[in-house]
Amino acid sequence: MSGGEVAGILVAVFWAILVSFLAVALFRLARTLRAASELVTRVTEEAVPLLAEAGATVRSANTQLARVDAIASDVQEVTANASALSSTVSTAFGGPLVKVAAFGYGVRRALGRNRGAGGDDGGEVIVGGPVGGSAARVPAARRGFSARRRKG
Repeated sequence: MSGGEVAGILVAVFWAILVSFLAVALFRLARTLRAASELVTRVTEEAVPLLAEAGATVRSANTQLARVDAIASDVQEVTANASALSSTVSTAFGGPLVKVAAFGYGVRRALGRNRGAGGDDGGEVIVGGPVGGSAARVPAARRGFSARRRKG
């Protein structure tokens, strides 16, 4: 055997090994592609119903949001009505009640001054005494009308 024949046999063996490796690789690639296509088919079969359910869920959520929107607008209307009622009551009764309270305060002060001429000097009142052990002085401004009534 000459050198050219040996080289030809080596090249042929090399090509045979290379083709064998490529055939194995192509066989594994084909098997992987088959598995991938089966996986895609199964995912598609399961995804379509899931997408349909998701669409139904979104429609249901949209309906519920519309209801919540209606409720929120009703609550906003009730709040506005309550605010209007509060301001109306405040306007209607607030001013006159303040005037009545001011009038009552003025009457109490006037009656207190009339009684003051009879011996009420507007000073301090001693609360407690020898029986309680200690006495506390209450200024005239803190006594109020009831204390004057009891003393007079």
